This record gives sequence, C-alpha cells and structure tokens, in this order.
Amino acid sequence: MEILRKVVAGLVAITGSLIFIHHSHAVAPMQKGQAPGYYRMMLGDFEIVALSDGTVGLDVRKLLTNTTPTRVDQLLMRSFLADPVETSVNGFLVNTGAKLILIDTGAGNLFGPTLGNLGNNLKAAGYQPEQIDEIYITHMHADHVGGLMSGDKLAFPNAIVRADKRDADFWLSQANLDAAPEGAKGFFKGAMASINPYIAAGKFKPFDGSGDLAPGIKAVSTYGHTKGHTMYLVESKDQKLAVLGDLMHVAAVQFVNPSVTIEFDTDSKMAAVQRKKVYAEGAKQRFWLAVAHLPFPGIGHIRAEGQGYVYVPANYSVPR
Repeated sequence: MEILRKVVAGLVAITGSLIFIHHSHAVAPMQKGQAPGYYRMMLGDFEIVALSDGTVGLDVRKLLTNTTPTRVDQLLMRSFLADPVETSVNGFLVNTGAKLILIDTGAGNLFGPTLGNLGNNLKAAGYQPEQIDEIYITHMHADHVGGLMSGDKLAFPNAIVRADKRDADFWLSQANLDAAPEGAKGFFKGAMASINPYIAAGKFKPFDGSGDLAPGIKAVSTYGHTKGHTMYLVESKDQKLAVLGDLMHVAAVQFVNPSVTIEFDTDSKMAAVQRKKVYAEGAKQRFWLAVAHLPFPGIGHIRAEGQGYVYVPANYSVPR
C-alpha cells in the first residue's frame, strides 16, 4: 500500500507540473495569409498554371447593372456571400513545351496592397519572369496589365506583349484620356504606364481580331467589356480551355443570370451578348473555362440549368 500511495502521489505531482507547464506557454499567434497562390493542371500536352494576384473587395450591389440591389443580395446570400465581395484576380500561364505564355499579369502596384502578387506566385510555381516568351492581354484594365511593370522596369524583360489593336488604340490614346471623365482617367493612365514602356522597347505587337497566335493558342474577339476585349482558346490533344478575361465578374450572380452587366463595361449590351454566347458554347462543348475573377484558381466547367448556368470548379488534382 505504501508503494501504491507513492506512485499515486508521484502521478499527481507530474500532472500538476504538466498543467503548470501548459498554462505557462503563450498561445501561438495566428499566422494568417495563405500558401503561395498557384495551381497546375494538364491540358493534353500543355501545362496550365493558374496564378493568383490576390483579392480585392468589390461593392457589387453598386457595380452590377441590369439587375437590382435586392436581387444581387438574394443571389449573394444563396452563395453564402455578402457585399463587398472578396474577388479574386487571376492570371494563367501556358507552358506549351516550346514557349511560356502568360495570359494577363494582374494589377502590379496599381490596385493597392491586396493585389500585385502574381510575380511572386510565378516564382513560387518554379518559373522566373525572364523566362516568359509572350504575354497575351485580354484587355487593358489595370488589374490585367499593371503587373507588366516592376517599378520603372519591365517585369518581363524578354517577353513580347500582345493585345487586340482596338484596345491599344482606345486606352493608349492621349485624346481619349483628355476627353474622359475625371473618374475614368485612371483606366487610361494605368494602361499607358503599363504598355508604353513595352512599346518603347519594341516589345509590343498588337493583333487585329481573331486568329492564331501560337501553336495551340488562338485569340477570339469578344468585344464589349472593352473595345478590344479578347478571350484565348488553348487546345492540346482534343482538350480545350477558354481564358475568358472579364466576360464575367461575379460568379454568384452572372452564372445564374448572364444578362447582368457591370459598370466597367464599355458596351454593356455587347458584353452580355458575348457572355451568353461563350457560356452556351462552354456548356455544350464541355470545355474548360479559366476566368480572371472566379475564386482562385478560377478554372472549371459550367452546365446549363434553367435560364442560367451552374459552375463546377475543377476537381483538385496533382499533375503526373
């Protein structure tokens, strides 16, 4: 019995010490942040890498048009969201095996501290900015071209930048800048600050409408959101991915009702027509969609449902 009492007393002493030790340590601080924002998938023989530039809050009740704030609230609530909506900004890298082609570059330093991460995430994914051969721009809004510059240096010094000439003619025009309302001048200034240095370096090569740009990649004119808005079709071994740019902004609303537009549209009616056309083709042909403002990584499929569509995100996979 004496031995048993000593054992119990010892256990009590040890337990008390452990409790004391446990409470003497501070709780570990929350780390916050996320893992590097890249996601790989294979498309036939091509590697596709989604790259996060970060997120930005959008007051979609104010920005969305051809709808009502009440209806927007209803659709956001259905998707467990509320205004302002934390909105992803994504770019997409295509490794064809022969070339590295980046589609859109994020915002750089033009949109504040929550964006501008695409370059770092490109490096985290195993690539260097100097390796990029070509950059295809869907349109010249700041959150798609701002990443072209790193301070006063070309962020991608060896790349040729390509975009539809209609976008270049519009956004790089000093006359258009001078005539623009004060609230819209930033769009022009951002485009000029991002594109003009590449023009000066002889590294900007505009194209005129739809057409092949590289083996397996073609430009498809989707004018409306801007004068020269372009999506890019990437195909390899009968697999297809459409990089939509800003054919949509708010998944919770614009998949349910593709007629909903946004204040950023240059021609909202045409933008809605283009969105409906691409949605219908995507659902029918079952090709991949890669979208700048879908929640990262922004890649998935859609299927028709009633008068709208349902978005099905890519099933997480590890390329082998």
